[in-house]
Amino acid sequence: MSSTNFEFLDALGQIALDKGISVDTLLDALANALVAAYKRLPDSAEEAVVTIDPESGEIRVYGQELNAEGEVVREWDDTPDDFGRIAAQTAKQVIMQRIREVERDMKYDEYAGREGDIVTGIVQQTDNRYTLLDLGKVEALLPQAEQVPYERYDHGTRLKAYIVEVRKTAKGPQIVVSRTHPGLVKRLFELEVPEISSGVVEIRAAAREPGHRTKIAVWSNDAHVDPVGACVGARGSRVRMVTNELRGERIDVIPYSDDPVDLIQNSLAPARVREVRLDETSGTATVIVNDYQLSLAIGKEGQNARLAARLTGWRIDIKSESQLEEEEAGLEGQEWAEGEWVEDETGAQVWKPAEGGEQISAADYSTKSAEEAVTEVPAASETTPSEEAAPSEVSSEEPAVEETATESETPGATS
Repeated sequence: MSSTNFEFLDALGQIALDKGISVDTLLDALANALVAAYKRLPDSAEEAVVTIDPESGEIRVYGQELNAEGEVVREWDDTPDDFGRIAAQTAKQVIMQRIREVERDMKYDEYAGREGDIVTGIVQQTDNRYTLLDLGKVEALLPQAEQVPYERYDHGTRLKAYIVEVRKTAKGPQIVVSRTHPGLVKRLFELEVPEISSGVVEIRAAAREPGHRTKIAVWSNDAHVDPVGACVGARGSRVRMVTNELRGERIDVIPYSDDPVDLIQNSLAPARVREVRLDETSGTATVIVNDYQLSLAIGKEGQNARLAARLTGWRIDIKSESQLEEEEAGLEGQEWAEGEWVEDETGAQVWKPAEGGEQISAADYSTKSAEEAVTEVPAASETTPSEEAAPSEVSSEEPAVEETATESETPGATS
């Protein structure tokens, strides 16, 4: 028992305290390393065990003899004379290696069960493949696929992200986070809305197009609590905090309903729905809206309709009242000329056929449409319009006097 061993134990205890590792863990790692060092010595036993007294720091090596079943049949003290020097050389390397391993395990254990949680990090590095976030003890990986388009991650910016996966690697835990996951919106509302964190209000469904728009359907377990009002907050203060974190992404908060008709109507807000027809066989919901509400219900590039479909789980087919009337009148399959009205060089409106060809002025288009309408009307007799017009034309072979004479013979005519 020497003072050196006491100093060794004191240093070991300080390391364990600083790194948050138990002394027993370090002693076990050192004992295993000393066994490997002992077996490299000449005339060492094939089997050996190293013991370290946690009170005095004394290190002993015991050689062992095993039988065929692996049981110890004989054991003796085989500590080399200069084993203290070997122990000192081995201790530093082993302890540092073990500290790194334990730190990696501790970091992994800290985040292993946190998939679906939200973390706050500082942007450290950004390139075309990924962005690194400093979470304090570890770094999180934000891949390009999990980044919001057009969102910039400047160095030093504080950012909230959603944990989608925690991987255990040889270099330590790898935490993969996302800024596009719908769960990020849910977690942000949990931070801002006490009613959600307490369980009074629930987010039953969410649909998101990252960077543009999100719809969430909320439900209250308390009849006296308005779920939409709780999430929006006074003058929109709560939902504004979430919007600011998402860099201006628009958020629609709608009331959840067990009735699919009500849920579909709510999901298409701000458009007003006149009627919803459900086809449970195909899972399609036909939504009827006023003509002036059609574009609002569909949304820019169909965004409102897509989010409503994801939120409700129904395929949504939106039709205006005029379209519905045409279908019911049997005009749905009628073919119409395809094209568009454009301005020519003079600024006049002309019809440009979709299949190409000569452009038609507005006057010619009206005349052509009128002619097509006349040819489609059934005639009272078999004579064509051109044939009916023929008698009114005077032939050059007929004398004009005969026509005059005929007129004079007409009853009731006066000269």
